[in-house]
Amino acid sequence: MLRSLNQFIKLQRLVVGCKRLYLTKVWGMDIHPTVVMSLSARLDKTHPRGIHIGEGTYIAFDAAILAHDMTRAIKTDTRIGKNCFIGARSIILPGVTIGDSCVIGSGAVVTKDIPPNSAAAGNPAQVIRSGIETLKFGRLKDRIKE
Repeated sequence: MLRSLNQFIKLQRLVVGCKRLYLTKVWGMDIHPTVVMSLSARLDKTHPRGIHIGEGTYIAFDAAILAHDMTRAIKTDTRIGKNCFIGARSIILPGVTIGDSCVIGSGAVVTKDIPPNSAAAGNPAQVIRSGIETLKFGRLKDRIKE
């Protein structure tokens, strides 16, 4: 009898680790070994060396991180800092830098840089809160009981 899908967490982490290894070794992306991402997260393979993701970051399902724009013929670096949370179905456009300890809301379209310690949401994404502190995977520090 299946009690919970949590019993498969080790298998899921192993598969995600294989995906991260594939993206870094085969495609040349700069993804820290502690990054956790959904298997459905989409990272740009047109300019893979332009993807940089810092330690302790979590990328939720269907998030897209781009490092090229065909309409403007641009290939550029897209950077996500450490201890960030990138929400489900959000889109990070090419050339954007998301600072350390940021939370990007689900469905956000990030068109410009987000300063460190900020929460952003919307289309286009706007900073809705500054001065936040996050732990690993973008968990809000003031919401976690230690």
